[in-house]
This record gives sequence, structure tokens and C-alpha cells, in this order.
Amino acid sequence: MTSTDSGPGKSRRRSRFGCRNCKLRKLKCDESKPQCKRCSSFGIVCNFLSTTTPDLHPIAADTRRSWMVRGAAAAGPQPPLTNAVWTSDTSTFYQLNTRCQDFITRYLGRSLITPDDPNMGHVNRKLLELAFTHPYLMHASLAVSLTYDRHLNSPQKSHRTLEECYHWSQSTILFNKKLRQQIDPKDRDPIWGTAAALVILTFSSPNARTPEESWPLNPSPSSHLDWVHMNKGKMSLWDIVNPLRSDSIFHVMAGTFAYVHSPLPEGGTEGIPPALAALCGITEDSTAKTNPYFHAAHAVAQILEVEDSEVTMGPVQMFMRCIHGGFEGLLRERDPVALVLLYLWYRKAGRCIWWIGLRARVECPAIRLYLQRYHEGNGAVLGLLPEGGLGDQWN
Repeated sequence: MTSTDSGPGKSRRRSRFGCRNCKLRKLKCDESKPQCKRCSSFGIVCNFLSTTTPDLHPIAADTRRSWMVRGAAAAGPQPPLTNAVWTSDTSTFYQLNTRCQDFITRYLGRSLITPDDPNMGHVNRKLLELAFTHPYLMHASLAVSLTYDRHLNSPQKSHRTLEECYHWSQSTILFNKKLRQQIDPKDRDPIWGTAAALVILTFSSPNARTPEESWPLNPSPSSHLDWVHMNKGKMSLWDIVNPLRSDSIFHVMAGTFAYVHSPLPEGGTEGIPPALAALCGITEDSTAKTNPYFHAAHAVAQILEVEDSEVTMGPVQMFMRCIHGGFEGLLRERDPVALVLLYLWYRKAGRCIWWIGLRARVECPAIRLYLQRYHEGNGAVLGLLPEGGLGDQWN
């Protein structure tokens, strides 16, 4: 396979067998041996010539030998270091370096998903205990804590780090492997916790640094509501893990789950601001069957009524639950009314939930710019875009 170079009459060979790292990063691999130049410059171990080297594995000295897989093909585990901290199961183990241990002490076991939620604090402490026997959960937990640390201590336009990518990648690989096996009852809570962490990581890591690069201004599939797909994947595990069962560590979240799954109004406009109901075409005779915005508008109206300090995952996830069927199709088509509903939800939830805020700070101004640019004559749409607030540093 060839492609034309910039000079006339010249051609260059396109990389067909590049390393997995370059493919994941959507870069052209130069296929240098034993280490391609892009991996060397990025500080990761090239896996061009290896099927066992993990994706995006750092070259750093304290992590170079931290990943080991037991099995016939493996060289055998290194002797454990004195006072070393490990996470392991029957097939895989990972030695936590000093930085990972620091993050466990600093963040894990706290209520990271929603601040000051005692139930989530309880769940996280239990998940931390499970993480030491379920490496896929440990990697997911470390990735979330690294993302949270970036949220707290890095500039607002900072992108995800190599460490985040590494732990996210390892969690995904091990998690997919686990899901292809028979699910043991002891795995149900770690699976649900990992699925939730992967949703947070996907949501908090948009493939854009500026509004112009972001959906809906950029319709590229790589930036197109990827978190919706991931959240649906998590919910598909509900019947398998049953987080409401009496012996689940998530049983304390029964109130939140009940809120998320509580029935929305069957008809009418009660609770929806009149201007929003008019924009959505919702009348007293409307139902979810006759109006694709019906449930999403009611979910947005409910969260708008809650004080910022009292917003929890219940009202936040209620709107996420509504993104399916006709309304999801309208969102993907960048329908202006559907975008207004998403914008209002982003602004509210993003001020209260840090991992939603990391995406909202880019997609909120992107939605506003898109509507101003392509629907400038629609006063009803533009009139519902509040001035000021999240993401205005981009405007």
C-alpha cells in the first residue's frame, strides 16, 4: 500500500504493521526496531515486536518491571520487595510504586465521585479493599484518582497524562478479559465498580482541548458522545452483578438507584419551565410516545430545581438514563433543541460533579458556539442559553 509524498513523483510506504501504541494514539508508526521513535519520545515501551508488552507501558525505572503475568510463557515473578504493596489475582499481579501508594493514601477510600457523600465514601473504602485482589479494579481506581488529581492541581486546559492512559488501558484490557470468563459471585462488586470507573474516565477525558476541536463543532466519531456508549455498557451489566443485592457493597446506594430508576411523568408539562416546554413542543397532552424530548426535558427540569450543594448522582444520572431512542438520535444529529437540553444539564451537573465538569468546560462552549453559528436566527434556542458560568473562559 503506498501514498503520494509531498514531492512530485515520490511515494512512501504507509505503516501496515506498526506498534499497538501508535495505533491507539492514532499516529503513524515508523516501525523502528526494537523501539519505534514515537514510543521512545513519549516515554513508553514499544510493543511492535511483542504480543505481551502492555499498551502504553511507561519506561520509567520504578514501573519497568512492575507488570508481570504468571503463566507458562512468563519468565516467573520477581521476588517481592520488602514492604512492597501488590494487587493480584490468580493470573495477574501489579506492584504499586511509591506514587501509586501515595495516591491510595491521598484519594482512594474517599468519596471521589461525588464530594461529601458518606455512602460513596463507604463504597470507595470497600472497593479499595477489593482492589488488592482484583488488578483491573486497582488500575481503574488509580486512573480515576490520577484524573481527580489533575482536576485539582493542573491548569484547566491540561490533557490526560501518560500515567492516566497507562492505568486506564491496563484496566480495560484486564476487565475485558474478565468479562469473557464465567463471572464468579465474588467478582460482581469489583466488576460494577470498574464499570463505573471506566464511565468516569471516558466522561472526564474528551478528545478535545478547545471548543473548535470538540463535538458538536467537530462531528468526528472519536468525539461523538463516547460516554453515552460507555454508560450503556455499564448498565448492560446490571442484571449480571445486581448491585442492589443484600450482600453488595453498593446496597447502601439503594436510594440513589431508586431515584435514577424512578418513573418520570407520563404526560404534561408540570415542573418544566414554560420557555423550555415551548421550545420542546411539550404540551399538557404530550407523552414520551408523542414527543422525543419529553423525558429528557423532565429530567433536566428536575436537576435544575436542586441547589448546587445538594446535587447528587440521582438527578445527574436520571438525565443520562433518558439518552436513548429518538432523543439519542436527535442528539447525534445535533438537533438544536436536544443540544439545549444537553447544554442545560452540562452546566448544572458540571458545576457539582468534577468529572462531568472536565468535559462540560469544553463541550458547553462548543454547543453554544455551534448554536450561535448555525442557528443564529432561532431566538427560542439562543434565549435558553444562560450567559456566564462553566466554560466561559473559552468564549
